[in-house]
Amino acid sequence: MELEVRHLRVLCAIADTGSLHRAARELGMAQPSLSTQLRRIEHTLGGQLFVRARTGCRPTPLGLAVLSRARPLVTELSALVTETRAAAARAVAGPRLRIGATASRALPGWLRRLRARTPRTEPTLQMDVSANALLGMVASGRLDTAFVHEVEGSPLRVPPGLRVRVLVEREPQFVCLAADHPAAARREVPLCDLAADRWMVDSTVDGEWDAVCRVLRAAGLQPDVLHGDYLTAYSLAATGEVVTVSQPTALPRADLAIRPLQGDPIGVRLLLAARAEEELEGSYAELEEAYWEAAFQAPAYREWLRAADERGVRSARGVRCWGHT
Repeated sequence: MELEVRHLRVLCAIADTGSLHRAARELGMAQPSLSTQLRRIEHTLGGQLFVRARTGCRPTPLGLAVLSRARPLVTELSALVTETRAAAARAVAGPRLRIGATASRALPGWLRRLRARTPRTEPTLQMDVSANALLGMVASGRLDTAFVHEVEGSPLRVPPGLRVRVLVEREPQFVCLAADHPAAARREVPLCDLAADRWMVDSTVDGEWDAVCRVLRAAGLQPDVLHGDYLTAYSLAATGEVVTVSQPTALPRADLAIRPLQGDPIGVRLLLAARAEEELEGSYAELEEAYWEAAFQAPAYREWLRAADERGVRSARGVRCWGHT
């Protein structure tokens, strides 16, 4: 058997996951097939590459030597395929800006500004509740850029090679509750005022379930926390069935109130990610304008921002950029 790149990917997957079972799942293979392939690779290379134990797999000294040469080859080939596919897609479809985003009221204004700046480049939008999934799509070349949020206490898994710029260092998350809820009469709501309420949280949003549960525990509260998407949560909140977390840019309705939580216990960081600095430069300014336009259209957030300015606690606008290599 001749060694191929796919065999090197197998070795990297086993080393990264520390388990044949997890590596097989990541590669979309059956575990017996992966075990057979590993034995063939070891036979070809003439030695054992991993020590199998009940606690998992760990590389042998020979395995470490092979992995040190295999990883750069796998990374380079993946980059070649990604860049070639992206170039081919652009050549076929014409100039397009492929945007990914988690939910935000800034999106319509961002798209409008991008169209105005480059009329011949049509932005396309892909939504996903998972910021990690969107970052993966940028890294693989399926998206050019992604606007995502990172829940405090649950760092995102930023793939190697991505460039990331901060739009807002810490955006407070508000609470959405029925307009006739007693706590809606307050300018900001203490968590203890919601002790008798059930919460609904979308557990598919990376880090959000953990953040809400952590904050409630810290406040000494043990309410029922229900799983549900935020469209359902808003509908139930309007009838007083639940309360739910809300982005501060959300607009109130006749049957819903959006209020800050006292002490701002839940926060997120807003980020723009791309593979190159030039791609960030091509859309960041428009996103920043669109975000702050949406922010000042939301009465509760506008009041919160003004109060924060008076206290000298300004929301950090994104001026920082870093690369993951």
